Amino acid sequence: MKNLIFPITLGLLLMGCSDDDPKGKTETSKGFQVREISENEEGEKELGVALDTLNIESRPSTVLKTAHPNHRLVPVYMVNYNKKTKQPYIGNNNFIWTWYEDDLEGNFWVNYMPGLEAMQGYNMINVSHFNNETKTENKLFRRPVLIRTVYYPAFSNDTLASTPVTRNYYMVSVYDDDTNEDGYINFMDLRRFYYFDIEGKNQQRLIPKEYAVMSSEYDWVNDYMYVYTRKDTNENGQMESTEPTTIFWIDLKDPLNNGIQYSPEYN
Repeated sequence: MKNLIFPITLGLLLMGCSDDDPKGKTETSKGFQVREISENEEGEKELGVALDTLNIESRPSTVLKTAHPNHRLVPVYMVNYNKKTKQPYIGNNNFIWTWYEDDLEGNFWVNYMPGLEAMQGYNMINVSHFNNETKTENKLFRRPVLIRTVYYPAFSNDTLASTPVTRNYYMVSVYDDDTNEDGYINFMDLRRFYYFDIEGKNQQRLIPKEYAVMSSEYDWVNDYMYVYTRKDTNENGQMESTEPTTIFWIDLKDPLNNGIQYSPEYN
């Protein structure tokens, strides 16, 4: 028997706001300023030096349970203020899920991919990792970034070929640099993709920095994640529809085992 809800791709927007947000609707992230901005005599914007410190007011959200009892995550959000009431609010944790069941093949999962939960949130700027055994905390990123999607070991019981699937790492889709040099880190910049070990350390790029992540899909036969990207060929720091698409494969059994699935360049 098969029951399938088609996967929601990494590229979709599920950036919800809290109940304190009077708009009551999905909204994209505004990001935050990272460089001084001024105007010249002609009224044109000019970028100055990078800000020494990013004094971003933030608040934690709810604790995320991973498949490993000693490892818990807390999303950290930028505090936003309602323009009319001046009341503060932060984003919600929104989860991406896919239900797939095949009794004959022994496949069953309710998460975006077997063994991996995926979540997003409006203006999420970091993720805190806590080890319940050592009672120590560490942030995944050393400074505020704009996180699009966090993948972490699923708390539920997923199977592939009747075998339970448990992951021992995190992956994060993120805007972490003002690549288009407009003074802000926001969705107009190039989106990167990183790996972290179960302790939230050993950060590694899964996609080269000159590529912008667009979306993804899952191949359950090989247990691969395919990531669709555009290469920043004109080096202007932003993704454009005229730029070529490259597909990368990531082995979810070991994400550091990865490579190019499709290249637009002739061999």
